[in-house]
Amino acid sequence: MASCVIMRIAMITDSYHPTRDGVVTSVDITKKGLEDLGHEVVVVAPDPGEKQRIEGVRYFKARAFKQYPGYYLPIFPSNKIEILREIDADVIHIHGIAVNALKGMIAARALKLPAVITFHTMVSDTLEFYSPIKLPGDMLKRLSWIYVRRLIGRADAVICPTPSILRELSNAGVDARRTVVIPTGIDTNIFTPGNGGKIRERYSLGDSNVAVCIGRLSFEKNIELLMRSMEHIDGHLMIVGKGPAGDSLKALARELGIENKMIFTGFVADDELVDHYRAGDICVSASAFETQGLSVLEAMSCGLPVACMNARAFSDIIVDGENGYFFDSTEESCASAVKRCFEHKERLNTYARLTAKKYSIQSSAAALEKLYGDVIVAKRDRLQGKKATDKI
Repeated sequence: MASCVIMRIAMITDSYHPTRDGVVTSVDITKKGLEDLGHEVVVVAPDPGEKQRIEGVRYFKARAFKQYPGYYLPIFPSNKIEILREIDADVIHIHGIAVNALKGMIAARALKLPAVITFHTMVSDTLEFYSPIKLPGDMLKRLSWIYVRRLIGRADAVICPTPSILRELSNAGVDARRTVVIPTGIDTNIFTPGNGGKIRERYSLGDSNVAVCIGRLSFEKNIELLMRSMEHIDGHLMIVGKGPAGDSLKALARELGIENKMIFTGFVADDELVDHYRAGDICVSASAFETQGLSVLEAMSCGLPVACMNARAFSDIIVDGENGYFFDSTEESCASAVKRCFEHKERLNTYARLTAKKYSIQSSAAALEKLYGDVIVAKRDRLQGKKATDKI
């Protein structure tokens, strides 16, 4: 059902197609949910080059990010204010906290538009892997949090995808005008239980126990722990995705002698993604990095219980022994949780599915719609109050 007040939203993101990560998925899902309510959404992204551009998306000139292949940095001067003025948005929604986020905040301030930021990524956790600036790790983290606090402090509202991330920002001294928890929704009509036989047949998996791990293959995801635990598990680990850690993970499989237990599918197109979930018995993640964990929720929507690291967003989603099992940073703990998920999957999968239903696209879009309306009114009132004060 469409809102009675149609809004035009400029959605500025640090990463977008052809990049594939959780932020890109979140932007696509959020855009669809808002458009289903009748709103207009224009995405503004780093320019990946003429051949990769998408019709309707507005771009800031960018160059490839050497430290993280597949990403683009819009470091060049741009006509950001003119582009945002042409879009004629009612609100600017920023996804991320890097260069495009800064451009979005500058444009919002110049155009006197409300700016909302979704905090997707704990950037401080990735600096040791991808920072272009070579400084001691502790110094990089301190500098990154100074930047985050200053950027977020200028937003009209900050969205955290889970309560644990909201607490972490608060503990780090982030002082925002308004904070709210709104998870990115998942399409519970697409991610449903079903037959994954086609994928099992493709990889000759038969009736083997299969754990699926879906997402970008990046070093901070701690996939190595899952692989090392496979030495103690009777079954297969299917890793779906691509990324900078891909080659090192394949080398580790050879080193550990577990190549016969590993399936590396590479990138999987959206039309086959749900079948890869369905090919699994359980989902696994050893990442302590996630601010929400969309792939885990998609897996649960397909009826898969989850074995995951007891950290950050997962602690808000998983109930140990009800829809999955937690593990710590040891191989033994990880292997134990995976085995218990396999053993109790029939009992766990019903609760996994019920958990996922709470995270629908529709509920997230409705919450965003209300937040946008609130910040638009609040911004207007502040500007009118300032004008009245200036006249005195």
